[in-house]
Amino acid sequence: MKVRKAVIPAAGLGTRMLPATKTVPKEMLPLVDKPAIQYIIEEAVAAGIEDILIVTNRAKSAMDDYFDYYPELERRLESAGKEKELEEVKKAADLANIFYVRQKETKGLGHAISRARRFVGDEPFAVLLGDDVMRSEKPVIGQLIEAAEKYEASAVGVQEVATEVIGKYCSVQVSPLEERVFLASDMVEKPRPDQIFSNYAILGRYVLSPGVFDILEDLEPGYGGEIQLTDGLRKLCKREKMVAVDFQGRRYDTGNLKGFLEATIDFALDHPETGDWLRGFLKDKARGL
Repeated sequence: MKVRKAVIPAAGLGTRMLPATKTVPKEMLPLVDKPAIQYIIEEAVAAGIEDILIVTNRAKSAMDDYFDYYPELERRLESAGKEKELEEVKKAADLANIFYVRQKETKGLGHAISRARRFVGDEPFAVLLGDDVMRSEKPVIGQLIEAAEKYEASAVGVQEVATEVIGKYCSVQVSPLEERVFLASDMVEKPRPDQIFSNYAILGRYVLSPGVFDILEDLEPGYGGEIQLTDGLRKLCKREKMVAVDFQGRRYDTGNLKGFLEATIDFALDHPETGDWLRGFLKDKARGL
């Protein structure tokens, strides 16, 4: 079992980040000096992914343009001797083999994933949600790939969340296999208190078998009237083996304003050009409060 392909669903309307996302894809909003989706693609590449499919919609052509060459800009930077900027511009275009498909109707995450069937074929594949940016020493999706390959199973990335917020996520029924790896036997999307299996919630990373496509094709709309990926995974884990990986790393939900600002500040604090300045700026601000 070798995972070579990844799918990034990025067709959402970005309603939690309006008005900025009215004309700019939320995935293209910058975290310091790179768009959020570039961090996600870099994570996939660092884990050995070779081919990436981005599921978009008609309003997100900016992503296609960004991960392409820009000869006029590149010539201008080269003639101006701006070698560092030239290297960064070219790097974005050379990260991976990137393909695109449109989700022509907004019918949920499960429907978006189903659009990748022809791209994936009969191979296992990774899924990295376009809102979820991860910071970790070892790529989070790489942690899932290792477990999926070891157990020859699908894998979902989980972390424990507080009881009072598990209703916002997907609760997973787990039993231990080894340190930080569990067998996943059931799950429920946005559970009511009486439906909670555990405080382990799926957070934006998956490795799935191609068997999920047959399930998604026949799946009825679920929560919110949409084709929910969780509903498909619930069926999948009863047909095939699935593990849950309590991944090591920090997850940022950049699809909402608070999560986006958290990520921006943390990334800026670690950036060589902004870190020292921002620490001083924040200290000065704190003194004035």
